[in-house]
Amino acid sequence: MKLTPLPLQDAFLVEPITFEDERGSFSRAWDRETALEHGIDVEWVQYNLSTNKFAGTLRGLHYQFPRWEAKLVRVVRGALYDVIVDIREASPTRGKWVGYKLSAVNKRALYVPPGFAHGFLTLEDDTDLYYQMSEFYVAEQASGIRFDDPALGIEWPGEAKIMSDRDRALPSWTA
Repeated sequence: MKLTPLPLQDAFLVEPITFEDERGSFSRAWDRETALEHGIDVEWVQYNLSTNKFAGTLRGLHYQFPRWEAKLVRVVRGALYDVIVDIREASPTRGKWVGYKLSAVNKRALYVPPGFAHGFLTLEDDTDLYYQMSEFYVAEQASGIRFDDPALGIEWPGEAKIMSDRDRALPSWTA
């Protein structure tokens, strides 16, 4: 796998190195040794699958506090626009965001460090997202930020047509 540093401190785009032959292909989705070489020392404790029936489904921006969690986010079917926001108090990139198209075709993943909010907008019907977590989910610690907060200025590539009531009610971010 290839790790490319993103403009947000400690965040990485993860791209597989794929080997193909007459049978199909093989890619390593995660390599602890490569991660350690890039300063990522994480143990995955929970694996989640998010299924999304329709394009235009928006989830997020979510985070857990005070048990910050790292995530490795990958699309296994369909496509989405994935956004991460650095909300760490002492970070030089605090309040900044990046977004990337992740799809089953490009096989990219995002490594989301602890202290980031995360959300996505599906670009295709029937989009499935598989992600690994460094912390167990604790409902009482689940929090989030409005996807359209003007203080962040996130440029989504389409309209959010489907959202949960919980996500619609998320508060604005305060720096």
